[in-house]
Amino acid sequence: MIDRTVNLIRQNARPISETAANDDALMDFIGDANIVLMGEASHGTHDFYYERAQISRRLVAEKGFSAIAVEADWPDAYRINRFVRGMGEDLTPRESVGDFRRFPTWMWRNTDVLHFIDGLRQHNDNLPENSRKVGFYGLDLYSLYTSIAAVLQYLDRVDPEAAQRARERYNCFGQFGEEPQEYGFATAFGLTKSCEDEVVNQLLELQRQAADYAQRDGSIPEDEFFYAEWNAQVIKDAEEYYRAMFRGQVSSWNLRDRHMGETLDRLIEHGAREGEPMKVIVWAHNSHLGDARATQMGDRGELNLGQLARERYGNEVVSVGFTTHTGTVAAASDWDAPVQLKRVRPSMGNSYENLFHRTQMERFWLSLQEEEIARSLESPRLERAIGVIYRPETERASHYFYASLSRQFDAIIHVDNSRAVEPLDRIQPEPEDLPETYPHAI
Repeated sequence: MIDRTVNLIRQNARPISETAANDDALMDFIGDANIVLMGEASHGTHDFYYERAQISRRLVAEKGFSAIAVEADWPDAYRINRFVRGMGEDLTPRESVGDFRRFPTWMWRNTDVLHFIDGLRQHNDNLPENSRKVGFYGLDLYSLYTSIAAVLQYLDRVDPEAAQRARERYNCFGQFGEEPQEYGFATAFGLTKSCEDEVVNQLLELQRQAADYAQRDGSIPEDEFFYAEWNAQVIKDAEEYYRAMFRGQVSSWNLRDRHMGETLDRLIEHGAREGEPMKVIVWAHNSHLGDARATQMGDRGELNLGQLARERYGNEVVSVGFTTHTGTVAAASDWDAPVQLKRVRPSMGNSYENLFHRTQMERFWLSLQEEEIARSLESPRLERAIGVIYRPETERASHYFYASLSRQFDAIIHVDNSRAVEPLDRIQPEPEDLPETYPHAI
């Protein structure tokens, strides 16, 4: 049975030459979709970033996509948005990623991201005047304190009295310094009152003042209110998330992915104000973008962004997952530990990755919608997920889950032997036989 499936994959897979973006069949497969979800099997693999970047460039240039939404915090990513749209003070791509200071920095402070940002800026600079420029946005909600700072900065410019009221409300978090986990612990166990009412009231006040702020100072673009308003939403959702952390994994996971889904919805709504549909490319981990209902996640009550997008937008969505068999990855051994260059163990025998490895094809993409392929890849198999932490010593328990691949994604891109991203910041090489000069200086 395995040999038959391997042969079927080999017959239907399309080999990748240099990049999957060169294959017009992939562009035809994406078709008229308005939302393209592109995953990754780890947060530290060059090949995933590279392929997503190349495909995104074609979608922007040929199919009118105008927003890149990524698994990153809203304020950090918005600095990149200002740069690529020629609005900020940063002069280089490297300066524009300067707000990515919290662990794991290498997710967005790496050379692949710099090249992609540079390309977006060049694309926008070459557009005719008054054309819609491509934006870059963060979907995540970890930025409680940086989002507070962003809301206050905006209000200081447009309404100093409102800024003072906001400071009084947000001062509720003051006793915790900048440690939102401590706030979550204290409120979850009844050690202090929550800040829920304060953050909700601040969001509502900001929304009520939207029209007034738009007229009060024409030198502040409408996009800046959109940025500030969504920071206030991030604060509200982050406050709830950090309390939920201590109620269980399912609750906090679902809050986070619902926030990602709401951010995607808000981007699309905001873009529609400019007179044409907002077409969005999403970059996030496979675990966020592959439909949770087709995985063990769904079995234990977790949902994700991929599921929410399919439920709301239906056939407007195309989801593409990424897999690898072996190679290297940039990852840490523990949370907040230094990033290391790690060997990725060869995939386990009963996994999709190992099935793809048996085809002896180094790089390919495969439609999962063809009927025979869909049936063959529907039965649950192991699938690997490496986040920012990789623990090969507990590979099966830490990094594998069961999934039905053809129900999880619309297509898959497989790179059999992949290599790690090159972080902009210092890396501690592992294992010892890897070059001491990794990564190359830039």
